[in-house]
Amino acid sequence: MSEIRVATRYAKSLIELAEEKGVLESINNDMLLFTNTCDKARDLKLMLRNPIINRDAKLKSLNRIFANHFNQITLAFFDILVKKHRESILDVIAKEFHRQYNEKMHIENAVITTPFVLTDELRNSFMAAVEELSGRKVELKEKINPELIGGFVLQINDKQIDTSISSRLKELRVKFSENPYIREF
Repeated sequence: MSEIRVATRYAKSLIELAEEKGVLESINNDMLLFTNTCDKARDLKLMLRNPIINRDAKLKSLNRIFANHFNQITLAFFDILVKKHRESILDVIAKEFHRQYNEKMHIENAVITTPFVLTDELRNSFMAAVEELSGRKVELKEKINPELIGGFVLQINDKQIDTSISSRLKELRVKFSENPYIREF
């Protein structure tokens, strides 16, 4: 079975349990912290995926790192996953949990790419625009790409609004490369 299918099932089970226990927000925060930690600490992700490292050592490492920060349900969930030999996809499960949480809470994911760091005023105006377009709350992720020169690229699911100067320059290059006055044979 593919990783994403397995992750989807585990994430769904954890969401149901968290709702039943009334700790959905806490578990979501745990999953976000775990995902951010895995993204920043590549060694953690590699350790979890390494088949040579003993599962008990992996569980002890997870407990040492997260015991003081995570809900007991999250830690018990990690324990179950390690015992079921699913620790290698913990990061995938955490991302899928957050995706399902956003879907359940009607939160729209959007990514804004700019050539500079956004001010609070700009961030709020982008969030208001996305909320108006989608009719949902917004979780805005910011990326910085100095190659855009100016403008922004806003991505909401499969839609993209590109007002960057670099894309305008590319369009101009294409238009100038076409010469309607010279007939090609």
